[in-house]
Amino acid sequence: MNQAVAEPPNPGRRRRYDQRAIARYYFSRPWLIIGRTLGIIWFLGRFALGLLGDRWFKHTERNKLLRARQLRQVLTRLGPTFIKVGQALSTRPDLIRRDFLVELEKLQDQLPAFDNAVAFAIIESELERPVSELYRKISPHPIAAASLGQVYRAVLFTGEDVAVKVQRPDLLPTITRDLFLMRWAASWLSPWLPLNLGHDLTLIVDEFGSKLFEEIDYLNEARNAEKFATNFRDNPAIKVPAIYWRYTNTRVLTLEWIDGFKLTDTERVKAAGLDTDRLIEIGVTSGLRQLLEFGFFHADPHPGNLFAMPDGRMAYIDFGMMDQLPERTKETIASSIVHLLNKDYNKLAADFINLGFLSPGTDIQPILPALEQVLGNVMGESVRNFNFKTITDDFSELMYEYPFRVPAKFALIIRSLVTQEGLALSLCPDFSIVEVAYPYVAQRLLRGESSEMRRRLLEVLFKDEQFQWQRLENMLIIAQTGGSFDLLPTAQLGLQYLFSEEGRYLREQILLALTEDEQLHAAEVQRLWELVKHELTPNRLFDAAWTALRDFSNDRVASLVAATVER
Repeated sequence: MNQAVAEPPNPGRRRRYDQRAIARYYFSRPWLIIGRTLGIIWFLGRFALGLLGDRWFKHTERNKLLRARQLRQVLTRLGPTFIKVGQALSTRPDLIRRDFLVELEKLQDQLPAFDNAVAFAIIESELERPVSELYRKISPHPIAAASLGQVYRAVLFTGEDVAVKVQRPDLLPTITRDLFLMRWAASWLSPWLPLNLGHDLTLIVDEFGSKLFEEIDYLNEARNAEKFATNFRDNPAIKVPAIYWRYTNTRVLTLEWIDGFKLTDTERVKAAGLDTDRLIEIGVTSGLRQLLEFGFFHADPHPGNLFAMPDGRMAYIDFGMMDQLPERTKETIASSIVHLLNKDYNKLAADFINLGFLSPGTDIQPILPALEQVLGNVMGESVRNFNFKTITDDFSELMYEYPFRVPAKFALIIRSLVTQEGLALSLCPDFSIVEVAYPYVAQRLLRGESSEMRRRLLEVLFKDEQFQWQRLENMLIIAQTGGSFDLLPTAQLGLQYLFSEEGRYLREQILLALTEDEQLHAAEVQRLWELVKHELTPNRLFDAAWTALRDFSNDRVASLVAATVER
């Protein structure tokens, strides 16, 4: 059995969030929470009285920005747990008014450092050796301090430069106490709060608590880092620091030191001669791979966690806040992108139901015009002006008119995407996330590397059983704008698919499309050829065709062709 929060004397010894165990512990020891409760009531009570006064005296509109700023200051005063609450709420338009969202986004993850003697004592307690025996050299003061811990620079006796991350003292007991109070308050305050929830507020507290417990377990963070590095092992543009397990435990993490520049430090990035457009492409494409390919994504890519390295690589650090998407969710996200490309808002609304943005049984018909209004220009003339932050802001307005909500995992995804877009804009004010994202999505669809992606491609290429020549042409154009798209491997995969049993439907439909309306569609074929002829030279085409066919016997190929012609 795991160490339970209900075991005295320390409710914070547990490393897995269990709201029942936490509740049992504190309900039997109310004296442990009286002081903290009074402090929270004092700060939040004064803020609530201000809101009530605005309502009574009809000053709500005049003071809304003031109250939003006060909320940010109150959360900062209440400490690490509440700072994390503010950061989480800043991505929840279904819970918080838009003016509050804007202010909460300004919350800084910086706090005064705690005493070095305490930090070194934690290192020695966790690693069971004196600091002088662990590190040949360690900085006398932390080089960075955040809400949950602080970082030192050190050198191992084997010569490696490392970063040593040390957790704040008594952090876990503090968090468990605050989470207990939050959940207890949520159970009876929710009817009075101006929140468009869509589900029980206590579930949101539990969701937040689970992720926060994962974030403060440095062994979990180390495992996350190695999993992330494995996913990107074939990408030389991504750097993940190595973990030094001999010098790592629950509250101390020792990892490879990363020399680089924060992406927001544009002067140093440009002075180093780095290609900002290339950095943006690396960041956005790696983010899309995390969501659509691996399903395992970095949920907190703020400026302190992403570095540009002098050799042009991008380094990710701090893997405390990660999440894993189920396979079905990845497939539904891919479907929603296809339906967005097709401007099929009926199916897109159905995707929102499957993803949890709308409750099952929701009447989607009244919602369709709003979806078209918010998303209608994504593929239109304003594609270059598309801004993900604008879309989320528009959706935050819809939250109060329609029964939308933001599922737990997508709150993290939204936070990740908005933050990455903000970083990209700091490097290039004219940056458009669509100009990088669309080529990647088009390339993945055209490659058809899995049966799921091939099904999505067929959805794009066919509408009402009719082959969409223009869509294929547009996809090729978009894919080629990515700069790194080699059509030949895609053609090879396509040929292998066409000559497989799974490709029977596509073979038949292509033959029908070529002779649709009793005419040969030579003009459409010619336009497509003009797009690809510079890549598909005769020699390369022959090699691709030979590779695609070599796994098939002559009889197999003949039977497939005959079956297609007969039909």
